[in-house]
Amino acid sequence: MRYKRPDNKNAISIVEAAKRDMKFTLSLKITEESGPTIIRNIYECFRMIGDALLVAKGIKSEDHITPINELMAVKVDTPRPIKIVGNLRGLRHNINYYGYKPSLIEVEEAIAVAESIFEPLLNAVKKQIK
Repeated sequence: MRYKRPDNKNAISIVEAAKRDMKFTLSLKITEESGPTIIRNIYECFRMIGDALLVAKGIKSEDHITPINELMAVKVDTPRPIKIVGNLRGLRHNINYYGYKPSLIEVEEAIAVAESIFEPLLNAVKKQIK
């Protein structure tokens, strides 16, 4: 980790980009071909809002673990545990580095995770940044 000047404006910009990307990703038709992209994008949106928290604190992350851990520390009520985002990280890793092809059930599960916890988490992150 590297420390730099806290930047709330940039952090809000990252949060808004994550929100736009998630909206687009959830609009994609679920197929075997779109599955890896949907899972990657969902994970990336969560990572981005974790990164926004770090940017607001003046921390530049060097990996994906730090932003995800930052998200897990957010105090927010969600229908599912935030820790489940860690499972998306593992799935995305297998897709990117081992050519794993997710099943439609895995894609639907990733979408269900996004639909249940992304919005409450996004709102909590926005509050924390402002």
